[in-house]
Amino acid sequence: MKISILLPYKENFSPNYAGSISLFISQTVKKSKYLKSIKIFGSTDYKKILLNNYINIKLNSKFYESTSKRFIKNFILKDKKNQSDLLEIHNRPHYIRLLSKYYKNKIILYFHNNPLEMKGSKSLKERIYLLENVDKIVFNSKWSKQKFFTNISNKKYIKNISICYQSSDKPKINFIQKKKIISFVGKLNKSKGYDLFGKAIIQILDKHKEWKGVVFGDEPREDLFFDHSRLKIMGFKDNNFILNYLKKVSISVVCSRWNEPFGRSSLEASSRGSAVIISNKGGLPETCKSAIKLKVLSVKCIYNEIDKLIQNKKNLLKIQKENYTNFNYTHSYISKVIDSIRGSVLK
Repeated sequence: MKISILLPYKENFSPNYAGSISLFISQTVKKSKYLKSIKIFGSTDYKKILLNNYINIKLNSKFYESTSKRFIKNFILKDKKNQSDLLEIHNRPHYIRLLSKYYKNKIILYFHNNPLEMKGSKSLKERIYLLENVDKIVFNSKWSKQKFFTNISNKKYIKNISICYQSSDKPKINFIQKKKIISFVGKLNKSKGYDLFGKAIIQILDKHKEWKGVVFGDEPREDLFFDHSRLKIMGFKDNNFILNYLKKVSISVVCSRWNEPFGRSSLEASSRGSAVIISNKGGLPETCKSAIKLKVLSVKCIYNEIDKLIQNKKNLLKIQKENYTNFNYTHSYISKVIDSIRGSVLK
């Protein structure tokens, strides 16, 4: 069996500014029993790649065709050499119609975002088309699935759908070595709630002199700057660096305003035994069973929840250990889920 995986155009399959979909695919493919049969197709400007079985697609110069059409046509030319039995498309539902003329084998479509906000799945008609023309649709959370089935009964299509969460590894954590550090990981914008975190963390650091704050991420489109002698703004770092750093983080804040379809930051913080504070948005509650959910998304509420954890050391350690113990979404486990989905489609 040969499997082709098609990334969204310009999804960066490289450790240099890697996209979340690329990380998910590279980490699970490594653990897949089909590893040697998988080819990953995408387009990146970086020379370093996450996996060697990656094939870069360069677009031809036909200016009268859309980028998506050119991308699909060039993929088909590449895939003819591969002769895949199964095609997995990630986060681009509008590719399905473009592929219909050229690709006749089995197709799995993965959703990593809200289907109602994506080209090719916004309307009821588009979503029914996908259900009737794709062999399996996989959602990254129950919340994403619920959005897709707005005004559709899923009973008829129950065999066509699956849920597959994102994953992380689960290293051994020494909780005694945890430092008095509070982290924020993600785009530094209002959508991610960075403005709320920034104001809250300044107040926390002013009150608790022995604690520090660290921020990973960037956002050139917004100007949100917070300055404190014990607040480090690390900018963009590769995923391995962040994961290693999270081992010593005690509290992680994921306070998004928008409905996160799932939430990689809270997932990874949980896998490293952090006490995780989240907003009750989208699929975030599905990422961490023992997360503290913000009742109100405000600076005051974020400050209060952090402050309570700092002042109650026993409860802080209890929540840290619960998050770590209950974390099951390892790369190995999720890879088996994906392989099972592949097997069910190819039977």
